[in-house]
Amino acid sequence: MSELPSSSSRVLAFERRRLVVRDDGGRPAVAALGGDELPLADLPHFALGLPDARDLRVVDLPSGTALPAGCSLREVRSLLPVLPADEVRLALRALHVVEWGRTHRFCGRCGTANEELPDELARRCPHCELTSFPRISPAIIVLVRRGDRVLLGRGNHLPPGLYSTLAGFVEPGETLEEAVRREIREEVGIELGEVRYFGSQPWPFPDSLMIGFTAEHAGGELRVDPAEIAEAHWCALEELPPVPPAFSIARTLIDAWVRERGGDPARLMTWPG
Repeated sequence: MSELPSSSSRVLAFERRRLVVRDDGGRPAVAALGGDELPLADLPHFALGLPDARDLRVVDLPSGTALPAGCSLREVRSLLPVLPADEVRLALRALHVVEWGRTHRFCGRCGTANEELPDELARRCPHCELTSFPRISPAIIVLVRRGDRVLLGRGNHLPPGLYSTLAGFVEPGETLEEAVRREIREEVGIELGEVRYFGSQPWPFPDSLMIGFTAEHAGGELRVDPAEIAEAHWCALEELPPVPPAFSIARTLIDAWVRERGGDPARLMTWPG
């Protein structure tokens, strides 16, 4: 943490994972608040690292902080379907930075309080000079195809009836494609043929980058790992269960396949995000 760069600085404010938005009866909007609305000097605050908005920072609100009139706290996940794309990107970046700020206030090598670097999104220990950057944890997410069907599963964290594409974290020393093959083999016991990159999405819950792929089934029958997966099924277009909401890369993968099969993604059943 460092001093606010100027009295004109504005902040995006969080209480844990809830973002302060302006919500006076209309559509919510990300609120960039000033010192006349929050006691900025008394709050933990962190550089957001935007080169075209250097005075924009994030603050970590104590529980119960009084909010400005017309503002409310909203879970970031709940905002993703309703905010404009530029505000979604801003909210995701801000959440990632504030979580990093909470967990990297001190040097991981010697325990000294870190200091912000003025020209990059990083912190440096003034004692041992260890430099820390925001942690980003790469995770693969994959839509597996077998003929006219796709593989959807329900992780143990999801209630019955809710399904998604399969995902997992990349391990040290792996390529992304190796991670795809390993995760699918571990979670549902099948082998993959061709693996193709699809797209990516920042996912700061708390610090992931979701890297999407499509893959072809090459062999084996489904055999789920009960430690991670409650159930998994090959689903035809007309059999798709409720799927993730539109802001997620999981849904983007599914929608692309639905269009390929001549279907309409707007007609899919969606489970809440």
